[in-house]
Amino acid sequence: MTDRISHWIDGKPFTGPAGRSGDVFDPATGEVRAKVDFAGPSEVDQAVAAAAAALPGWRGTSLAGRTRVLFAFRELLSARKHELVKIVTAEHGKVESDAAGEIARALENVEYACGAAQMLKGGFSENASTGVDVYSIAQPLGVVGVISPFNFPAMVPLWFVPNALACGNTVVLKPSEKDPSAAVFIAELFAEAGLPAGALNVLHGDKAAVDGLLEHRDVKAISFVGSTPIARYVYETGTRHGKRVQALGGAKNHMVVLPDADLDLAADAAVSAGFGSAGERCMAVSVVVAVDPVGDELVAKITERMARLRVGDGRDPASEMGPLVTKAHHERVKSYVDAGVASGAALVMDGRGIEVPGDGFWLGPTLFDHVRPEMSIYTDEIFGPVLSVARAASYDDALALINANPYGNGTAIFTGDGAAARRFQNEAEVGMIGVNVPIPVPVSYYSFGGWKDSLLGDSHAYGPEGFHFYTRTKVVTSRWPDTSHAGVNLGFPGNS
Repeated sequence: MTDRISHWIDGKPFTGPAGRSGDVFDPATGEVRAKVDFAGPSEVDQAVAAAAAALPGWRGTSLAGRTRVLFAFRELLSARKHELVKIVTAEHGKVESDAAGEIARALENVEYACGAAQMLKGGFSENASTGVDVYSIAQPLGVVGVISPFNFPAMVPLWFVPNALACGNTVVLKPSEKDPSAAVFIAELFAEAGLPAGALNVLHGDKAAVDGLLEHRDVKAISFVGSTPIARYVYETGTRHGKRVQALGGAKNHMVVLPDADLDLAADAAVSAGFGSAGERCMAVSVVVAVDPVGDELVAKITERMARLRVGDGRDPASEMGPLVTKAHHERVKSYVDAGVASGAALVMDGRGIEVPGDGFWLGPTLFDHVRPEMSIYTDEIFGPVLSVARAASYDDALALINANPYGNGTAIFTGDGAAARRFQNEAEVGMIGVNVPIPVPVSYYSFGGWKDSLLGDSHAYGPEGFHFYTRTKVVTSRWPDTSHAGVNLGFPGNS
């Protein structure tokens, strides 16, 4: 009998009728491993109602009380991270080392959220006017929704949920229906850590669940990560319904390699950043920009390393790259390889013919050279193990490629020239810059987010901007007349 993955509402698994459901696959075998419930309006209402009911108590919990729960959750997650690694690998397909790295970065953000007492301090101005004090306080928004993608089923929810809870909000999390079990595991750990029932709820489903959160009058804010077209839909729909929205979209990340770069370091970086997690990450390197005259040598070094990559079941410790998440996504990515060939790009290494035992969703690492900006493999976010090499005559030409791109998530430069690196970090119109670092994901005490079509709205994820997003600032102006000693001369001006 196929397992059922159900919602988590009001501190326990949902036991009502399933209604609609979807298949959850093991990407390495192609087999259905579970059925996941899809929420409709009734389940959305129940989850939001549970969050709303829990809000007064959780909001009224002291900062010390909230941080105790977060510290307890951090300890539980650290102790049981190996269980979560296996859940992620089984449903997403990424190799266990990639899953472990995802959870390590998630733990960083949990630890940052444990500093809520410091982050939620207000400001105070004594005697701003005679006898008048002015101060600010940060208060929670209320019930907030989190809509997270399939590619990081543990890390992205933990970009948002700990910060939202630390600020005193309650949360309804809608993970991807492709790999939903990690979100339920996280909710169970929070309950074990002492989070009150209803403060974190998990709803599974498709567009109906998303729309339910976007349109619900009791949901005050939405955090989203996904493709740019869906980010735009989420942003426009959510704001139209009066919500605060942070919507992180897609990417087309470039890695510039200057002639003075260490080419072995650059080739290692291109392979790890291009094919880690089978390229299914918004910070993956998609385009290597080789600045003349290093192109031929760099492509040779990248090809040599790609040939050694071992593709296989993520549960095999020897595997370095796993399958794609679903058959439909596999077919989509494969179609881009077909399109790249048809458009005239030089196919250096073809992953379409890879042979891996079983019926999993396999596509091997693929490399194109001499890719031009008008080709779909350059313009579109492929989200798979397809790496393109574009040639540039100079630093200025490479920079122009990046700045002309509609996406602005992350970019990197490989060089031994400090002046060139400093110029690049100032001139590249991109939100996150790496200098000899291929995937410049900020540590948790900075915030994550891109520019241009990679971000709808103006709030980045986690870090200081995460705390700001989940709070509203209230400014209080106060005067307290001295009436406690009426008729007694205390020597203050005005007393008689």
